[in-house]
Amino acid sequence: MKQRRSKPNPNNIPGVYNYCDAWCERCYFTSRCTNYQMQREMEKGKDIDDLSNEEFWEEIEDNLGNALSMLHDAADEMGIDLNEISDEEMEEIGRERDKIHEEAEDTWIAKVAKKYGDDVHKWIKKNTSLFEEKEKELEKDLLLNISNDQIIGRSFAINDAMEIVMWYHFFIYVKLRRALQGKLDKEQQEWYEEENFPKDSDGSAKIALISMDRSISAWGVIYNHFPEQGDEVLNYLMTLEKLRNAAEKEFPDARKFVRPGFDER
Repeated sequence: MKQRRSKPNPNNIPGVYNYCDAWCERCYFTSRCTNYQMQREMEKGKDIDDLSNEEFWEEIEDNLGNALSMLHDAADEMGIDLNEISDEEMEEIGRERDKIHEEAEDTWIAKVAKKYGDDVHKWIKKNTSLFEEKEKELEKDLLLNISNDQIIGRSFAINDAMEIVMWYHFFIYVKLRRALQGKLDKEQQEWYEEENFPKDSDGSAKIALISMDRSISAWGVIYNHFPEQGDEVLNYLMTLEKLRNAAEKEFPDARKFVRPGFDER
């Protein structure tokens, strides 16, 4: 027998998940986020590694109705009749989407962001042993009676910095690409302007900029603790700063975008 779905939390913030970084473990709004609560409900009492689990797929099918409902609401707001779209129109929409995607991919911002993600991913894999050696060094300092608080503080700082770099190194590219695609979609831009709505492209650019801010800060910590990696780390810092400056010029209103919950406190 299927468990009855919990009622939505009336204290949830509408749309708080639209412009977040998807890092639920570090978020201070999970208690007010519908997406997070739905995920927790789906995982409750299940083996989430077993994709053949019948109950899992039943839950996915149940969520289809919610997704379709949101789609139809959005279509109504935009004045689109989903029942009147012909096959030819669908093909044209597909071609236009492909064109916008290619144009976004071909920009300097997207290329640099993608290269940054790829390079950092390789750096992380290459330097796994470096982090292990640093851990042993900290353990040795503890044995030499160096202040526990000092060692623990250094350990947490390094761990936090690496987590930030790893979380955002591909995320930056994904969000910048979405922002670029939104800006290149003239119809979408016109609709936002006509309805006087904040632009999705600015919201996506803002979370990308925040991710770059945090990554720059994290790389600064890594630079201080791993001086032998100085040249590579400085290269990543310079890349991020150039990318951040370019994104701010491309999306001058992004920093002013008000994300539900996060920027309303």
